[in-house]
Amino acid sequence: MQLVSNDEQRQIEAFLYREARLADESRYEAWEALVDDDMYYWVPTGDNKEGGGFQVSVTADNRQRLATRIAQLKTGMRHSQLPVSPMRRVLSNIEIEAVEDPVKSGAREYRVGANFVLYELRAQSTHKMEVWPGRVEYGLRAGDAGDFKMFSKKVMLVHASEPLSTLGFII
Repeated sequence: MQLVSNDEQRQIEAFLYREARLADESRYEAWEALVDDDMYYWVPTGDNKEGGGFQVSVTADNRQRLATRIAQLKTGMRHSQLPVSPMRRVLSNIEIEAVEDPVKSGAREYRVGANFVLYELRAQSTHKMEVWPGRVEYGLRAGDAGDFKMFSKKVMLVHASEPLSTLGFII
């Protein structure tokens, strides 16, 4: 594990908090601006923690599929999010490590993990509070201007091996 500076840590934590807030507020256009071209967004099933690819997943989106999902959400016509679910998430236990040999030459990359709890009010259906606890792992890439882009986001839900309610939003 390669340690990061205090400045890098603060910048990465600020990125994570902004990413969470934009997703919570369903500000998908701004959220999508945080995503790099080679993004992979994955929510595995409970028994599927290692792979990806052709295994059963709740969600497994490459960049193009993620753009399609976001375009559908932005129409305001996605019934599972009409009206949009009010959401708030809490991130904790943030761990950051720099990757020694990044795939994209010249760009510093980071593996970041955090625990989270997401609270979603099902305003469009049951009017009940859904609780989504889990761990999220990010792949981040530093840009020239000191900004970051996500090239991967893996969301491991505590209850992913159980029957799940619809995930009609970006978790």
